[in-house]
Amino acid sequence: VQLQASGGGLVQAGGSLRLSCSSSGRTFSNNAVGWFRQTPGREREFVAGTSWNAGRISYADSVRGRFTISRDNGKNLVHLEMNSLKPEDTAVYYCASARGSTIGNWHYWGKGTQVTVSS
Repeated sequence: VQLQASGGGLVQAGGSLRLSCSSSGRTFSNNAVGWFRQTPGREREFVAGTSWNAGRISYADSVRGRFTISRDNGKNLVHLEMNSLKPEDTAVYYCASARGSTIGNWHYWGKGTQVTVSS
């Protein structure tokens, strides 16, 4: 399974971006998918995750209320809608899929997409 995150870019504080995660080689419609981010010198941190059918969704406290994760299993896509962006949201964003249908046990990782929020 190869994952690819896309949709990053440069945006002003208060703006919005929509990231997308797709997979090739095998569908991840039966797997939980998560978004993570990392800045230089810091560990990768969990941002949001969705179970296979979006029945359970989890957010980091720092993004709850501003970010929304969603998935379209028919199109094999998972999105991260990011609103009210802050400069501290600047990071490389990665998507990952789990071995199973529930959030956690992340196994497959994709290349990231850069998000830069200017003040």
